[in-house]
Amino acid sequence: MITMEDIIREGHPTLRQIAEEVAIPASNENKLILEKMLEYVKNSQDPEIAEKYELRPGIGLAAPQINVAKRMLAIHTIDEHGVQHSYALFNPKIVSHSVEKSYLTSGEGCLSVDRAVPGIVPRYARIRVKAVNLNGEQLDIRLRGLLSIVFQHEIDHLNGIMFYDHIDENNPFKEPENAIAVDR
Repeated sequence: MITMEDIIREGHPTLRQIAEEVAIPASNENKLILEKMLEYVKNSQDPEIAEKYELRPGIGLAAPQINVAKRMLAIHTIDEHGVQHSYALFNPKIVSHSVEKSYLTSGEGCLSVDRAVPGIVPRYARIRVKAVNLNGEQLDIRLRGLLSIVFQHEIDHLNGIMFYDHIDENNPFKEPENAIAVDR
């Protein structure tokens, strides 16, 4: 079981590396790591388990955050329409995106960042992602709203990018033009 002790923090060199593609079909070892990542995100949202194991709640986790420089991510969240989404993916790649932007009104946080970093993180409003799931199936996913933002945050981790890299240093609360504000 992954705990907060397994999650590396900002400043660790792995968080700034570009993660390697995972060979498909995925090895049993990679599948197990990805399953444990999804388990962490689910457990962290369960108040009893989170308290027992001192897990910080999260809705997404990328493999580099557990010091595994491979292109894997896990996401478990409820979207703005109350629909539960759960993903455990190998080699996720944004293949297209909107010109229109969006951002989380509450700002973004990260399990690898132990401090609040206030500011607006501009993201694409809509993205299309191709990836492979735990069953080896090719997925082509169209995302918008919160899910689009979460996917971009986690895919950034695979490319050595932290969420605060997107915040305008001179004007952290500058809203992108014509952007969609997403509440969480």
